[in-house]
Amino acid sequence: MTSTESSVADAAVAAAMDRDLRHSLTIGDRTLSYLDFGGPGRPLLAVHGGLSEALIWADLAARLGSEWRVIAPDQRGHGESDRAASYERADYVADLVALLDHLGLGPVPVIGHSLGGLNALYLAAEHPELVSALVNVDAGVVFPHGAPNPFAFIGAFPYTAPTREELIAACGPMGPMVAPALRPLPGGAGWRLPFHPQDTIATVEAARGDSLPVWFASTCPALLVHGRTSEALPQELADAMVAARPGTSYAGLDTGHVVPVEDPAGLATAVSGFLGGL
Repeated sequence: MTSTESSVADAAVAAAMDRDLRHSLTIGDRTLSYLDFGGPGRPLLAVHGGLSEALIWADLAARLGSEWRVIAPDQRGHGESDRAASYERADYVADLVALLDHLGLGPVPVIGHSLGGLNALYLAAEHPELVSALVNVDAGVVFPHGAPNPFAFIGAFPYTAPTREELIAACGPMGPMVAPALRPLPGGAGWRLPFHPQDTIATVEAARGDSLPVWFASTCPALLVHGRTSEALPQELADAMVAARPGTSYAGLDTGHVVPVEDPAGLATAVSGFLGGL
């Protein structure tokens, strides 16, 4: 099987699994979609990063086996969840609170990557009654005002296109990355991205500032999983985050920023060891 055929097969398997595990809840006039990977284990809330969706946690859910029941939302404006009017930090956190309330869960361990990690640490600080432990997967906590928006380039991407091939081509070098996650529009009207470019830019803009005080504000056990070559989280800052926060462990992996994709086995080992020691 060629690499292309393998990717298509993987996407088909993921899509079939997605249909079996997908659920939703209504928040105001929006639908928030989420995956519940099921099983007899303890619940673990998993929050994906930007330009991503809940399915990124499928590998971790499989590797954690029956020990943990992974529940992963498509955050607002991502995957199968509806777009929203606002993408401020409080909006994302409110969605997580609503999901946990909907499921009758808490306190639970929460793992988040990038954008999801940032949202998770705000959830832990502002709603300690809902979070028993925190796993931050390479979420940068300092984004200065005036610094270039690293996702500004996607502002030129179209959200929809008449054909899948046109949409992939319009995304340039990112086309192969987003290809497996593209969605058909209702009625055969074309295809769409799993995120809206302008929503992503707005989300990143809302993240500007220093979130280090929020990281230090929570008191639950925490693990920082760090991609050692990540541009989002320099080693010096990662070391400071661990050293100055009581009850925090560190797991450095030889990856860049997209840890769940670059080293899924290493991530699962680090997470399993941390959660098993709680």
